[in-house]
This record gives sequence, C-alpha cells and structure tokens, in this order.
Amino acid sequence: MQTVCEKSKCSGCMACVDICPKNAVRIEDTIREYNAVIDSDLCVNCGACHKVCQQNNPPEFRKPILWKQGWAEDSAVRAASSSGGFAAALELAFVRSGGVVCSCAHVGDDYGFIFAHSEDEVKRFAGSKYVKSNPAGAYKEIAKLLKSGSKVLFVGLPCQAAAARNYTRDHENLYTVDLICHGSPSPKVLASFLEDYNMKISDLGCAKFREGMGFRLNTAEKPFNVPAITDTYTKAFLSATSYTENCYSCRYARIERVSDITIGDSWGSELGSEQMRAGISIALCQTEKGISLLNNSGLCLFDVDLDHAVSCNHQLESPSEPSPQREMFISGMESGEKFKKVAGKCFPTQNLKNKIKRVLYVLHIKR
Repeated sequence: MQTVCEKSKCSGCMACVDICPKNAVRIEDTIREYNAVIDSDLCVNCGACHKVCQQNNPPEFRKPILWKQGWAEDSAVRAASSSGGFAAALELAFVRSGGVVCSCAHVGDDYGFIFAHSEDEVKRFAGSKYVKSNPAGAYKEIAKLLKSGSKVLFVGLPCQAAAARNYTRDHENLYTVDLICHGSPSPKVLASFLEDYNMKISDLGCAKFREGMGFRLNTAEKPFNVPAITDTYTKAFLSATSYTENCYSCRYARIERVSDITIGDSWGSELGSEQMRAGISIALCQTEKGISLLNNSGLCLFDVDLDHAVSCNHQLESPSEPSPQREMFISGMESGEKFKKVAGKCFPTQNLKNKIKRVLYVLHIKR
C-alpha cells in the first residue's frame, strides 16, 4: 500500500485529495488510523500530494507574540458559543469587513467545511465538534477565492490550517485561526454510538457536543443521557480513548503554532468562577495579522499568564496520551461490536456510577 505520508501518521486533512489531478488519492479510515492511499493505476507520479502534505512538509512554526483571554462583547455571541465566543466574534467581524470565512459545520452525514459570506451563514459554525471533520473541496475553493482577490479566514484544527497554507501558498489575503485540539476520533466511532439509538450522523441536525462547562452530546429531539451523566461517546473522547493514531504523536501540540491566531478555552482563569461558567476564551497571536484581527473583532480582552495557560492546556505543550483502555476500545470497534458494549467493558466503574445517577435523577434526588 503506497501512502502519501508515513503510515498511521495521516490526520485526514484532505489536502492531498484536493490537489491530485487524477483523483488517485483516497483516505482510508480504519477507526484505528487514517491513511492517504495512492491508487498506483491512476497515479502519474507528479508528486503534488507529497508536496502539499502538511505531515511531510509542515509550514513554519512561530512563537506567540501576544496572548490574551476574554470573551465576545456581544453577550448573545458569547452565550451561543462553547467558550467565550472568540471564534464567532472573529468570524462575524471578518464577514462584516467583506471577507469570506471557511470553517466546519454539520452537512448531511458529515462534518464538512462550508463558506460564509454573511452573518447568518456564520451561525452555522457555532459549537464544538468532537469528531474528525472533512475539509475535502475547501482548499480548492479557498485558492479560487484568493486568486479572485477575496480575503479568506480559515478556522480549523492546526493540521487543517497547515494544509490550507501549504495548498494556497498565497498568504497575503489568507488569515488562519487554529483551535487548541485534544485529538479527534473517526466519524465511524460517532456513527457506531448513534446506531445504539437508531440514529445516523445525518439525523443530528443542531446537535451540541458541549454546552458551556458541560461536556455531553445532545440533540433537541433525543438526549443521549439524563443531564446528571456524561454520555459514553463523550467519556471516550475526554479520556483520550477514541482518537486516531496520529493524534497521539501530533506535531502541532506545542506552543509554537502555524496560524495567525490560536484559540481555545482559558482553563484555570483567574477572572472568577462566574465568568468561567459564562465562558472564557484564550487567544495566542503569532503574527501582526492575528493581532489586528483580535483587536478589531469586538472582544473584551484581558491579560493572561502564558505559562499558566500552557499548564492548563497541555495540548500547547504535548500531544494527548492514549488511555489504558484505548486498545480494548479500538479492537472492539474494529471487530464490529456495539458501541454500548465496548464502552461498558472499557469503563465498568463509570457505567455502574451512571446507572446509580440515572436512578437518582429519575427519583429527583440528583440533578
């Protein structure tokens, strides 16, 4: 099997798929790992896929030159966001200035990348998505927009932002924001979880993977657990059990970044528990472009201690480490076992506690 980058190191950024002139590259998802596989019958050995691959050729890493914490001045934007609303505020300000935003949204049976030209379209980007997203097709469109003279803001994971920079090469009108990333599971894991509820990814609609400080997957139509309990999909995610192999050796989990701005949660903020409950974001700016975006996006900004921020966001220092249950979990998923059964074996103590909490909740003893 000929692959674009080293086997099991592929993040699924899809840049190689976008750039191949012969459609000779496909992403093979085994749940355990992603691999960009080359069809030798179609390949013409142009080398484009190898050159654009951010795993083979990462763009320049830069240290932050400014770091701030805070939230969106617009309380509605902050309330609709998973954290302090930095991403939404940046996106809204960008489209108001005439630019185009590209980011992740739920699209049918996938979490793909779409383009927003208006404030209403930006709303589709709201919320965290704890699953691998699919930027296929986005890089081509970004390149076209840049060629036409448009300014484009790309918001995605660090590997995806690196891919956007590699693919376009035109960085004057390209603005990039990367999200502090723990790691991400294959969509097949989410699909397996949903099967236990007779649902598909396409049924999720406006599902939320997180609400403020609460980490749980919910839809308006069907909750996956009572409010007192974290669902097993989220448990597997938060414990670093369900990620694909590349995430555990991610080269982007470091203080040096590849984007103009890096954003995430300001965990451990000294701004107080009330503000924490409302949501506080952190932003690291690596370029003057990033500083300009931050200062012109309607944000309440406060100083933050960088060393403390790194200590509370280990992904700014090192990749996530696989949990002791990962091999059992992945092997169960690969063998086709039901998600509920695999999760029960991997987290027996949590499973028992959940049963007790569920009874207490039903009896109105615990909320």
